[in-house]
Amino acid sequence: MDSRAFLDFLKVAEKLKCNTRHSYTSSGRCESVAEHSWRLAVMAYFVQDEFPEADIDKVIQMCIFHDMGEAITGDIPAFDKTSADSDHEAHVMDKLLDTLPEPYRRDLKELFAEMEALETLEAKIYKALDKLEALIQHNEA
Repeated sequence: MDSRAFLDFLKVAEKLKCNTRHSYTSSGRCESVAEHSWRLAVMAYFVQDEFPEADIDKVIQMCIFHDMGEAITGDIPAFDKTSADSDHEAHVMDKLLDTLPEPYRRDLKELFAEMEALETLEAKIYKALDKLEALIQHNEA
């Protein structure tokens, strides 16, 4: 990947550190989207022994990238999110991925399609962990 495309994508990804979620950390401050994604990836690493048949590296990639659209749209809590919100987030994510060179564009578009379909073991693990992490964070706060 050329350095300009890499830096442009990182600039968008950095917004995940600034965009807060509807949840709080145990110290009482708003949690960032990046913090949620990071802990979700940590959780995926530690469940690999429970799912030896799963491609945990793919699950970790799902955890890292799953909320990337929120770098542009901001976080909308699950209980407030409409199908129109989800469609908009998917659209901005698709446009963002279009800025990437191959094979990154193709790989990430395939990853997002797999996450959306929720048919593979890896997608189901990621989605379950996503819900579990939010619940754990809520209880910790």
